[in-house]
Amino acid sequence: MARLSFPRRVLLALTTEPTEIWTGLAERVLERAHERRERPRRPEPTCRYEPVANWDRLVHEHLGVSWPCRDCAEFGWLWSAIVQSIAATGVRIGPMSFDQWNDGDAGFVRAVWSLTRHLRAERIVETGVAHGFTSRFILEALRSNGAGHLWSIDLPPLDPALRRQVGIAVTDDLSDRWTYVRGSSRRHLPALLSQLEQIDLFIHDSLHTERNVRFELDLAWRKLRPGGALVIDDIDANWGFHSFNETFSGHPHFVCEAEPISPDNRRFNQKGLFGIVLKLPSDIQSRIDRVN
Repeated sequence: MARLSFPRRVLLALTTEPTEIWTGLAERVLERAHERRERPRRPEPTCRYEPVANWDRLVHEHLGVSWPCRDCAEFGWLWSAIVQSIAATGVRIGPMSFDQWNDGDAGFVRAVWSLTRHLRAERIVETGVAHGFTSRFILEALRSNGAGHLWSIDLPPLDPALRRQVGIAVTDDLSDRWTYVRGSSRRHLPALLSQLEQIDLFIHDSLHTERNVRFELDLAWRKLRPGGALVIDDIDANWGFHSFNETFSGHPHFVCEAEPISPDNRRFNQKGLFGIVLKLPSDIQSRIDRVN
């Protein structure tokens, strides 16, 4: 079946979900306008951070967990099994497999899996779902932990065929730990974080403009417990990760190279980058503040 043109997708979506679509479109237009204004202030649109080659080990050291890690070894075979099971359904995976967006890659998802397991995270919020690879692995990790819940905020795509694929990687036996919040983070994240009061882990994988990244991270940071973590995908698409770490300095942060299923030719390194920020426990941060 031929793919619908953009105007026809908009009209079709407006007949079924007018409030959500109008709001989402208005927010996307506003974000893109801000993005165009951001670029003249920056040396280049692509943010060529230098990745840390051994980020896995370094993150584990900061968490006080031995490396190599048994939980990460478990992730390896689980990743292969789930990727194969989704591919067997005929759903395309990897870079640009969900319209112009990517599924979570092995490196990014492994980081989220490890943090969920080692932090014993019970309240996790993510923005962006697509096929739900990251969501699936968070839920698998929560099941292994024996506790916890995931809240996922995502504005569905205009294409009705893609909309039916949102979250397809999440199986029914995991859905009791999952709340899918339909809409944009700008509309829903403030109220959700206020309701939860405190979170253990936050994952950004929604609209990648510096303005939106800072909006989400700044909000999440206030509710993130000391000892918790942020994981931010596609940090090379904007300067939000850099400006956030300038504002909230002194906390360990890592630039990590993505591990896509196939090369992503839009990226300067054919892979892309993601970032991790660990929020220091309050006693350590207090000692640092006294020294400074």
